[in-house]
Amino acid sequence: MKNPELKADIIFTAKELGLDFIGIADAKGYLKEDYVGNKPQDVMKRCNSVIVFGLSIPKGAYESLPKGRAEYTNTLLAATVTLRIAGFKLTKLIEERGYLATLAPSEGSEFGYWYANKETLKANFSMKYACYLSGIGSYGKNHLIITDKFGSRIRMAAILTDAEIDPDAQSKNFMSDKCKECYKCVEVCPVSVFSIDDGKIDRRKCREYMFGELGGLRCGMCVKVCPL
Repeated sequence: MKNPELKADIIFTAKELGLDFIGIADAKGYLKEDYVGNKPQDVMKRCNSVIVFGLSIPKGAYESLPKGRAEYTNTLLAATVTLRIAGFKLTKLIEERGYLATLAPSEGSEFGYWYANKETLKANFSMKYACYLSGIGSYGKNHLIITDKFGSRIRMAAILTDAEIDPDAQSKNFMSDKCKECYKCVEVCPVSVFSIDDGKIDRRKCREYMFGELGGLRCGMCVKVCPL
């Protein structure tokens, strides 16, 4: 049973809470052979749906980079707090309808993949993949999700639930066509984490730069130079 009323209530409440986007992915999408990350089913055994939602980050937060990294990081943290409050309310709404639900942390927060697993630097499951499955956006060369309206200037969180909710349509392309010929994010990276040859990212270099040289502040340069 796909719960159309529950989906409508979730979307309505998300808008009331000021969220900029929301999508619903079928958790079975994580069982595809081409997905190689951790799965939401490892967190919630009976997970049927992944609800991913988020906020756009104001353009002004990027203008002063690299000098304004304290301001940029503070803006991201403010978005994280906002997402936690909104996500908690959505989780309670789902529970009130008789289902299990749990709120997953933003990937860059103190409980996200930068901290959770220092060996693999992988999240418990990929929210970016949920964005792809639910049509919110496609991947860019910076390994972030590119949305039509906000580019990659977004912050997101997700809810796992055993409720079977009608999923949104998957994005047409896994990789965004809009950044196919652009390499600005690759070229600007201060520690060269992106590989042009195979499209991979060296997460360890990225983490060591931010938590070493920058003392925990976020970098943001690959997002700043993105023209989308």
